[in-house]
Amino acid sequence: MPLEIRTIPCLSDNYAFLAHDPKTGATMLVDIPEAGPILAALDETGWTLSDILITHHHYDHVDGLPDLLAVHPARVIGAAADAHRLPPLDLKVSEGDTVTIGSETGHVIDVSGHTIHHIAFHFPDSSALFTADSLMALGCGRVFEGTKPQMHDSLQKLAALPGDTWVYSGHEYTAANANFALTIDPDNPALISRIRDVTEKCASGTPTVPSLLSQELETNPFLRANDPAIQAHLGMTGANAADVFSEIRTRKDNF
Repeated sequence: MPLEIRTIPCLSDNYAFLAHDPKTGATMLVDIPEAGPILAALDETGWTLSDILITHHHYDHVDGLPDLLAVHPARVIGAAADAHRLPPLDLKVSEGDTVTIGSETGHVIDVSGHTIHHIAFHFPDSSALFTADSLMALGCGRVFEGTKPQMHDSLQKLAALPGDTWVYSGHEYTAANANFALTIDPDNPALISRIRDVTEKCASGTPTVPSLLSQELETNPFLRANDPAIQAHLGMTGANAADVFSEIRTRKDNF
């Protein structure tokens, strides 16, 4: 049976995710922006927290950990290379490692760019990819510590996963990302259709996360740097895809 996954709004625009393995009863949490909404979700479901996966060190992904652990002790998992600035870890992992949550196996992917040593977790049996601030719905995270070519390489790793993978990203930024995407890919009918759906969801308070990877490949300009229409629109026909990505990211930074 696949993981049962709940999207939990936190802070003003963050998401955390609870994933429950019905076969074993194990429950993992991905990121901890604040404890309150997560504690409420655990109380509501009756799930027992077993593992906490941390994607990167930014405060809005770790600040709720002490308050959560005080009520629900659990194994804390994060990047070995980032352990010096993460909360204390029980399991340190690197790209290529796996994590076992109940009967499910997750694969660790280094997606450096937004931060150095940012990691994502892919659970293929559940078609679930937890990307936090690397690949986002219709966007990608701002490049704070890495380089834009490094971020492009990281996103290409994720783009190569099966198209039926659900992307669980860390923020409700989709409407703003959609407005920018139109400036890069204005004649894309799939994008125009998706924006209508995003607008409806935001108006009703429905999360736009998760999203299907296949949909991101069709509509997310940060995954489409090799698309001839986008390159032509940017005046970069035939350019290296990493250079096109860098131009798109720079434009987003100034949008």
